Formats: sequence, C-alpha cells, structure tokens
Amino acid sequence: MPKAPIRPFHLAFPVHSLAAARAFYGVVMGCEEGRSSDAWIDFDLFGHQIVAHLAPAGVGDVHHNAVDGHDVPVPHFGVVLERSDWDALAEKLRNAGVKFGIEPHVRFEGQVGEQATMFFRDPSGNALEFKSFANDEMIFAR
Repeated sequence: MPKAPIRPFHLAFPVHSLAAARAFYGVVMGCEEGRSSDAWIDFDLFGHQIVAHLAPAGVGDVHHNAVDGHDVPVPHFGVVLERSDWDALAEKLRNAGVKFGIEPHVRFEGQVGEQATMFFRDPSGNALEFKSFANDEMIFAR
C-alpha cells in the first residue's frame, strides 16, 4: 500500500498547571501557542498539534521498559527530527537547565534503527522523547 504524505498528528495530554505548560512548551521549547481556554492550550510542536489539558490527577508515567540499557518511561511522546534540529533542541534544553531522564546520546549504534535520542519531562511529569535516525528509511525497519 503506498504511503500517504505525512500529515500533522494531534495529541492531547494532561498537565497540572496551564501556566507551567505555557512556560515550558512556549518559552523553553519554543512552541508557538494556538488557541486556548481556561482548560487547555494548543501548541505547535514541529508542525504537530499538541494540546495541554488541565487534568492534575492524570499526569505522569505508569511503567518503564528497558531499551538499549535505559529505562524508557511509558507513556511518552515526541517527534522524529532532522539531526540538526535534534542537536539544536538538545542544546536549547541544556541551556534552559532541563534535566534529562535519559541524556542525549546515540542508541543502536551501527545497527538497524541507529538513532540519536533524549528523554526529559515537562513540569507535569509527562515524558517526552525526541529522536533523529541516522537513516530515515530505518524508522520502521525490523
């Protein structure tokens, strides 16, 4: 089946504070803000629509899985970036003092699916992963 052009995804996620979400996603991450209300805020995350919904009881992860020697938090979300964008984001986060749960590094080095990856959390405890593949043809490789 031929692949359709990639369209922006939409993801709604819980936050404990809209002010903290606005500061983190808008200021630290540099995401442009879209529509908002007293219960949610739309952000442009590298062309994708993410929506921070005020839901203090629903934040954080519930599980971890071992991946290439690291405990990967579940759930998590993020974007696959071009390497230059990934490097720039890692530097921006370091300069902002964001604490990484898994430091920026290359995993599966020399193997199918080699990728640069980093994990960190927003102020509500939501886990984010941003990655960049050495070869985008390996994104769905087995």
